[in-house]
Amino acid sequence: MNFVKRAGLSLWARKGRTLISFATFLVISVMVLAGILINGATAQAEQDAKRSVGAEVNLDMDPGQLGDPSAGLQAPHIDAATVDKLGKLPQVQKYTYSMWDRALLKGELELVDGGPQDPMGPGGTVGMGVLDSSLLPDFRSGKFTLLSGEHLTAADQDEKQLLIEERLAEKNGLKVGDKITLTGNDEKTTADFTVAGIYRDPRPTTEADAEYGISPANMLYGTVGGMAALASGTKGPLQVGKATFLLQDADAQGAFKDEAKHAAGSALDGFKLDANDKAVQQMTGPLKSIRSTATVAMWLMGLAGAAVLTLLVNLAVKQRRKEYGVLLAMGERKGKLIAQQALEIVVVAALAIGVSSLFAPALTQSAGQSLLGKEASAAERKLDSWQPPAPGSTGIDQGIDPNDKPVENADPINKITVRLDPADLATVGAIGLGIGLLATAVPAGAVLRLSPRSILTKGK
Repeated sequence: MNFVKRAGLSLWARKGRTLISFATFLVISVMVLAGILINGATAQAEQDAKRSVGAEVNLDMDPGQLGDPSAGLQAPHIDAATVDKLGKLPQVQKYTYSMWDRALLKGELELVDGGPQDPMGPGGTVGMGVLDSSLLPDFRSGKFTLLSGEHLTAADQDEKQLLIEERLAEKNGLKVGDKITLTGNDEKTTADFTVAGIYRDPRPTTEADAEYGISPANMLYGTVGGMAALASGTKGPLQVGKATFLLQDADAQGAFKDEAKHAAGSALDGFKLDANDKAVQQMTGPLKSIRSTATVAMWLMGLAGAAVLTLLVNLAVKQRRKEYGVLLAMGERKGKLIAQQALEIVVVAALAIGVSSLFAPALTQSAGQSLLGKEASAAERKLDSWQPPAPGSTGIDQGIDPNDKPVENADPINKITVRLDPADLATVGAIGLGIGLLATAVPAGAVLRLSPRSILTKGK
């Protein structure tokens, strides 16, 4: 009788042991498959989140490359043409850049009172020229809100248009479409600008802007062409102080940085490219939590199952010592006896894996969705509980980090879709069969080291 037939008869004759082994394998298969399915579903959800949000990479001054401050070095600048070249790289979806200079209000217009004491001189404010104001980090994060009008875009770059803060608009009775006359830093060059939009900066009037030292209520955002016209006395190409690139895919950050450094070369000296994936991290936090839980549960169940199987197989082999002794005495080779034991395990494991594939996806979808819902709700409550620092405070003394402010329109993901792929089933099969064969090899190898005479005479 060949070992394949003997394996089949053995499984049928020992139905109790076969059912226990089948149940053990079924639990292992379901848990391992659930872990793999949750990993796959969360990975897909993360990828979808990254693609929907994209990735923001900021080009800004690198203080670490400025050298000795005592040398009187000025802040570095980069040509707008170079930034335009980077904006045309294949990884970029949209981009913007900004440049700034001192500007003065003309006529009867007045700055908002109560701010810092004339850091830019009497009547002076900061005119920030931007290519696309909607891509500025403060607008994208929701810190600034456009109340009326439209954002400045690349299509408007040669026009003379402005975004003004609501307090400056109220102070001077300005609305969208009104004209404002500005004078450049040389206090000679003037230009008339149209109010394209009015925005809100939540910072108090008395809080000096950390970078420019003026009241947030008096900050102006203008088109790059318009602000360049005020600086007509400056020779050479338009210089940019910082830029923001919105990528097609967050996974493209590395490729974009490499190509940007190659395309710009030494023009990037004094600058750094920083990725801002805060929105993606906020959305995918719950996914990482349930993936970690599922992975730990999968490994614990796999190890526990392997231990149980080893004990079951070891007990079964000891109970069949005389059977093995008779077969060895009849000339059966040890390899075939081990193959028979392995085949019995493989058959049971294959059946268990097949059955688990029928209901594990639905079970995983239900359990995973329930777990994700709880994690997403907890994340939402944490985001909702965030409070900004008190007016005039940095928040440090209150234990508040302003950078922890939640990103708007980036709600934590609370849904996943579980799909069973052939590759997942193959992975579970490989793990299950590996556990089964390992559990078989250890006790069977120990018994088969004995001679047939020792097995039959000692009985142990």
